[in-house]
Amino acid sequence: MTDTDALNRVLGRIDAGLDGALDRLMALLRIPSISTDPANAGDCVRAAEHLVADLASFGVAARVFPTTGHPMVVGHLDGPPGAPHLLFYGHYDVQPVDPLDLWHHDPFDPRIEETPAGKVIRGRGANDDKGQLMTFVEAVRAWIAEHGAPPVRLTFLFEGEEESGSPSLVPFLREHAAILKADLALVCDTSRFDEDTPAITTRLRGLLGEEVTLHAASRDLHSGGYGGPAANPLRVLARVLAGLHDEAGRVTLPGFYDGVSDLPPELAAQWQGLGFDAAEFLGRVGLSHPAGEAGRSALEMLWARPTCEINGIRGGYTGAGFKTVLPAEAHAKVSFRLVGRQDPLAIREAFRAHVAGALPPDVRATFEGHGASPAVEMETGHPAFEAARAALSDEWPRPAAFIGAGGSIPIAGWFKEHLGLDAMLIGFGRDDDQLHSPNEKYDLKSFHKGMRSWARVLAAIAG
Repeated sequence: MTDTDALNRVLGRIDAGLDGALDRLMALLRIPSISTDPANAGDCVRAAEHLVADLASFGVAARVFPTTGHPMVVGHLDGPPGAPHLLFYGHYDVQPVDPLDLWHHDPFDPRIEETPAGKVIRGRGANDDKGQLMTFVEAVRAWIAEHGAPPVRLTFLFEGEEESGSPSLVPFLREHAAILKADLALVCDTSRFDEDTPAITTRLRGLLGEEVTLHAASRDLHSGGYGGPAANPLRVLARVLAGLHDEAGRVTLPGFYDGVSDLPPELAAQWQGLGFDAAEFLGRVGLSHPAGEAGRSALEMLWARPTCEINGIRGGYTGAGFKTVLPAEAHAKVSFRLVGRQDPLAIREAFRAHVAGALPPDVRATFEGHGASPAVEMETGHPAFEAARAALSDEWPRPAAFIGAGGSIPIAGWFKEHLGLDAMLIGFGRDDDQLHSPNEKYDLKSFHKGMRSWARVLAAIAG
């Protein structure tokens, strides 16, 4: 039997077994495993035990690992001698369902619904992350049903606290690094680029948060009695914040761009070929013209360039009517999205020095940090990345692309830091799946072709 014949048998098994796969997904979706609510702690345990039983049903040696929070599930499956060893990560916990009255039906009574765009699986966790997790589980199940084993060695890691900050995950990775050792990690918590274009997310921006308070007079002052000679911290803050960018949209902090590189030409060509429409993207939210760094495309700014954004300003009187007051304090929250090898701690110090250097007499600053995580960039020169891209391209109408993510997915960085693993982020969701919102859904097409895609990716990496 050729490798192609072996894969085609697995794909046929997935197609023929779609109804059974949906039944198994629905059973998992019915468990209200909301990790943030203590009232659902027992449901999180039940979800973990359900997954262990499901994995065991097709030969995976799996068990529940208690933590100080919700349990982890770890399973192992042997493959051919010398085959690559992959660690697959997903999470079984889900977001709360409020406001409940906006749901079409009980969020833990999942259903297949007809929509103008086709059939969808509707329920909490349908996409994030139970539906995505089960695409991989079902692909492995089909390989075993056809051939007795997958084409690679596998370790499964399912978490129950992703939606509540993953407080137990890093300690678990450190304590159990030996049993989680692998060649490459796979993560399924992402989306396609568009309806017809699958994607592998290979770069994630880091995040630094800073809160600054400027202090001046010992109390709020009447602007008629003190306006002019008294320092106004709101006016000082406005000047400080305005000085963070130049006329071209670049951040002015010294050393801010240290570690930031231009895109490799081959990656720039891939992104250009995606046909991203910046006007349409901004039009969805009532905007029309890209801001940010002059001379950079919108995709480049989203995925490969750092930012400095002012997220909130407060001080003085902001209620109804008018009050002529000079406030004693002014506050701002500022965040930085980071790329490449930017050092978040160095940028924190540069920001604080920028503020301190702009203060006039009688004004002082205090700071509070809110997280400092670096960017993560995957080593796409690893042969598995190009093999997986080709495999995805065989399943979908348009070729797969290596893309970036404007936000942060901490698990990828933690795998690199604590297990020494690069992570390949492949998911099949859509932008309209309403993650974290009422009426979350996962297209039936996403679920079906997601299973087929993972079957192809496993075969390609094995090869």
